[in-house]
Amino acid sequence: MLRKLFPVLCLLIFTACGSKEVYLFSSFHEPANEGLRLLYSYDGYKWTDLNKTFLKPEAGSSKLMRDPSVVKGPDGTFHLVWTTGWRGDQGFGYASSKDLIHWSEQKFIPVMQHEPTTVNVWAPELFYDEDQKLFVIIWASTIPGRFPRGIEEENNNHRMYYTTTPDFKTFSETRLFLDPGFSVIDAVIVKQNKGKYALVLKDNTRPNRNLKMAFGPSALGPYTGVIEPFTGNFIEGPTVVKIKDQWLIYFDVYQEKIYGAMRTKDFKTFTDITKEVNVPKGHKHGTIFKATKKQLQNLQKAAATR
Repeated sequence: MLRKLFPVLCLLIFTACGSKEVYLFSSFHEPANEGLRLLYSYDGYKWTDLNKTFLKPEAGSSKLMRDPSVVKGPDGTFHLVWTTGWRGDQGFGYASSKDLIHWSEQKFIPVMQHEPTTVNVWAPELFYDEDQKLFVIIWASTIPGRFPRGIEEENNNHRMYYTTTPDFKTFSETRLFLDPGFSVIDAVIVKQNKGKYALVLKDNTRPNRNLKMAFGPSALGPYTGVIEPFTGNFIEGPTVVKIKDQWLIYFDVYQEKIYGAMRTKDFKTFTDITKEVNVPKGHKHGTIFKATKKQLQNLQKAAATR
């Protein structure tokens, strides 16, 4: 009984404290054919699964939804992009919503169709650039033979690419976003303050597969000064949230089937807080964003009536 009442008690305490926002964490479960899931938290540390899918994937050849990334635009609209398939798709899925319950028609955005040998488009990540009033979308793709192979196979030698859009109707020409000299995936842009940006990235080379940082003067970089890894190996899917004056970096420790987290103030020194966070089992690669407590209440009602 107490376990069932816990979310309600948290909400009552949260409401009494006067905060108007909650944290949401987009998610998917394997085998990635069911669609968008959402976790919620009142403090950014302890997460509860709404235990419902809110959007079934229809875009792309495989009709999958992996790595769902959500950002809220300046008008309050939530924008969602996701990986539609492991191989073959040369773009990603897109949809938008005002309430995270009712969604627009899904679209497939073919950002790599101009490169016919592109193997994949993985983990598109959204960022709203307040300075340029544009949405930035970055993702990892492999174009065989384009870069020095190193120790990776040609079909697994990724670099990061990007496009920008003011409205998800028109998009800029796809360009190279990051070539750190090794296979890189799962990058996340973070604005520290004006003119100072951090980039969390996954070194995808064997045997590394860990998280590193790079730094740049704008959302589009250029990002340089890649530091030594701040996690162990076999890590993926980072996302970042600011709690007061500190940043939490969540990531999927996929061999152990748990979520880990680091805390930092400067993205140069890190404290492992994995034992302080609680992420439900089955949760996979998503992004943390904010919503209103009213929107959460509506999501909870929708989940209860599934």
